[in-house]
Amino acid sequence: MVENDDAIKNHHHQTFDVSLDMHQQEGSKCFDDDGRLKRSGTVWTASAHIITAVIGSGVLSLAWAIAQLGWIAGPAVMILFSLVTYYTSTLLSACYRTGDPVTGKRNYTYMDAVHSNLGGNGIKVKLCGLVQYVNLVGVAIGYTIASAISMMAIVKVNCFTKSGGKDPCHMNSNIYMISFGVVEIIVSQIPDFDQLWWLSIVAAVMSFTYSIIGLGLGVAKVIENKAIGGSLAGISVGSVTQTQKVWRSFQALGDIAFAYSYSMILIEIQDTVKSPPSESKTMKKATFISVAVTTLFYMLCGAFGYAAFGDSSPGNLLTGFGNYNPFRLLDIANAAIVIHLTGAYQVYCQPVFSFVEKNAAKRFPDSDFVNKDIEVSIPGFPSYKLNLFRLVWRTIFVIVTTLISMLLPFFNDIVGLLGALGFWPLTVYIPVEMYIVQKRIPKWSPKWICLHMLSIACLIITIAATAGSIASIVIDLQTYKPFKTSY
Repeated sequence: MVENDDAIKNHHHQTFDVSLDMHQQEGSKCFDDDGRLKRSGTVWTASAHIITAVIGSGVLSLAWAIAQLGWIAGPAVMILFSLVTYYTSTLLSACYRTGDPVTGKRNYTYMDAVHSNLGGNGIKVKLCGLVQYVNLVGVAIGYTIASAISMMAIVKVNCFTKSGGKDPCHMNSNIYMISFGVVEIIVSQIPDFDQLWWLSIVAAVMSFTYSIIGLGLGVAKVIENKAIGGSLAGISVGSVTQTQKVWRSFQALGDIAFAYSYSMILIEIQDTVKSPPSESKTMKKATFISVAVTTLFYMLCGAFGYAAFGDSSPGNLLTGFGNYNPFRLLDIANAAIVIHLTGAYQVYCQPVFSFVEKNAAKRFPDSDFVNKDIEVSIPGFPSYKLNLFRLVWRTIFVIVTTLISMLLPFFNDIVGLLGALGFWPLTVYIPVEMYIVQKRIPKWSPKWICLHMLSIACLIITIAATAGSIASIVIDLQTYKPFKTSY
């Protein structure tokens, strides 16, 4: 009888095990290994996020950057930084999981990866977090200013053509920054990266649109001039002083280096990618595609812009085409910039939004205001989950960044400084250090020495670019009037 009871118990136990396994298998169709809903990101959505983040309106300033460095150093520096960015991004993507690249513990954010690989809540983790989030907020402010300039360019072109060139069409940027802010308040209610893929794809298409227009106008200008402008060494001493040449070269070096920088959001983008294959393999492919596409566009726009305008290449390629012709084409390009920056602002701000919201949920776990989602039905669309804390906090964030943009309309220079300070630690130093720990690379081995040599070389470039940015800010402060700057 006892044997029969044991047999019955074993039978029930086996049945329960089979049932549990079936539930786990069923659940694994809907959930990932960390219990979250299945991630659905692919090489292409990750590439769209990266391209949206990397190809900013800064592509239009690359002709100016090449003009400072010349035909030899300009393209060489661009290729050098594309290789550095690709390489350090592959190192960083290998740190998404701690330990095994397929089954290891996931790191959801850049700071999580630093915490897992470099240990504890030490000074490296805190400094990394500070530099990352200050950079992301700085980019949001810079994009607000850049979008306002493009909106004004559209109005200015139409004003200029109507008046036949008689009206200088000066205007204040504040109303355009406020308009951009209102749009961002609405768009920022998209909860997270997973639901942002469509906006990134639209933004990536827009970045190609204005880049191709800039490229096309550059090619047309070269054909019209029947000559290729520029020189091997760039802008010559005489048209600028020797000191100006040095500062401008440093600033150009910085412009090119930071045009590629997206490490601060790489882990967050990688956390949207499905597996198998492993997330690091997908991310390496996405990084290769994105950096290759970006470099091609940067080289074409920068090179043809410099060929068209030579040493007098403007800071914004689109403003260099005299008499605003063909003005409809310039309108399309500037509208594409605004749409692209709307998406890029969100891509850069999502880690900031997520950081604050996760910490608020931890601190106030019983608060309905922080944690409760309200179902809002939208006819013809899936119901939207409205979170009151998200609504209030993200709205305040956008308002604050818009006010700072209005207060400091030359903030692009300060963003350049923030980028300069952030490039070495976020794009090179921390990924290198984490990779050495993750892969247990022996101290003083050839690979260890090469990785540290790369880090030191990038530190020197960062110091030079920082100096160039500070010099530019000092010049801007001499003519600065809060809330009154017009273009």
